[in-house]
Amino acid sequence: MYEGDAVRRHKETVITATRKSPATSKSPVIRRTLTAVGCTTALLSGVAACGTVENLTAGQKVDQAVGGLGEKKSLAFELGLDAKPSALVKLAGGAEAEDEMPVELAKVFTELRVKVSVESRKSLADSGEKDLVGTGMSVSGPDGVLAEYRLVDGYTYYRADMKAFGEAMGFPLPTADELPESEKELKPVLEGKWVKVDNRELDRAAKDATGKDGKGKDGKGKAGEADPAEEIDSRTQQKILKAVRSVVAREVTFSDKGGSDGVERIVAKASFRDLLTGILDKLRPLADELPAGAELPTKEDLKEAPDEKVAVNFSLKDGDLTRVSVDLATLADDPKGAKLPLVIKFGEAGDVSAPSGATKLPAGEFGGLGNPLTSGLLGGF
Repeated sequence: MYEGDAVRRHKETVITATRKSPATSKSPVIRRTLTAVGCTTALLSGVAACGTVENLTAGQKVDQAVGGLGEKKSLAFELGLDAKPSALVKLAGGAEAEDEMPVELAKVFTELRVKVSVESRKSLADSGEKDLVGTGMSVSGPDGVLAEYRLVDGYTYYRADMKAFGEAMGFPLPTADELPESEKELKPVLEGKWVKVDNRELDRAAKDATGKDGKGKDGKGKAGEADPAEEIDSRTQQKILKAVRSVVAREVTFSDKGGSDGVERIVAKASFRDLLTGILDKLRPLADELPAGAELPTKEDLKEAPDEKVAVNFSLKDGDLTRVSVDLATLADDPKGAKLPLVIKFGEAGDVSAPSGATKLPAGEFGGLGNPLTSGLLGGF
């Protein structure tokens, strides 16, 4: 089985980035998102390198493109649906007219974009904790940023357009004038200004309030570090990757679809149920090595998984991975002719610097009742 330098470099990047970086350990949202994307890209690069002879050329192109992500010092991925609201309404509609998803809500979902950025002083493949300049995450709608936060130099910075967010969600959020006197410190938040909190204070406040860490478990780590109970050690990660790669290499086929304007398209196809069943069968012997609470679906559960062929489309420009997409409608019981592409776009990181003029908030107030968005984001929604 061939494994190129790009594969080895990228696997090291994933293990380093998802195990102990301050960016991933401080926020459940960023940690889980980066872990999922990191493991997915590592898996894809490994699968590409292990392809059959007839698929090796297309697979190697994906391998090199994914491995190239680790050579960058600045990287961002943006997640969103590339679909019309009518397609989402059609897929989500019930048997009765009153069960249909409102067009306004479908419009919100199809226009939302989630972007995660990371910047380092070194190439990401060679970066350690101290090399990261900053990490950021933003949620945007058609009229701009709805909510954003950054992790820089031991602080979490946050801002939100509460009015726009309330309009998008269909219910009003409190205004600064409506705050009770006891919550006046949250006024900058409701005015859409940047606020910040010391991450160490945030950890201590969460533990003092509940006797547990910020994730709802008994705190076992030092302030600023992820709880070891939620970590997967590098040896177990390697076991998981090896197990999963062996299944995907058997089930997935790669094909080169050509392209235009310097953009090349490669498609990977597999049966969703066969792929999922095979992967979980390989992971079950490792169940005792997974984090507490990580329960794998049973074989009975898998009978409900869609038995459909799923295609993942990769776009490469000058050898760089720029776009990955998969049509979620394929997995619907009745797609009704609709298409619902979930798209990940790769590019340069956005601004991850510390915003000037941010108001420092007490850690106990940062996720308080008057600030539902930070409470949700930092609590791991």
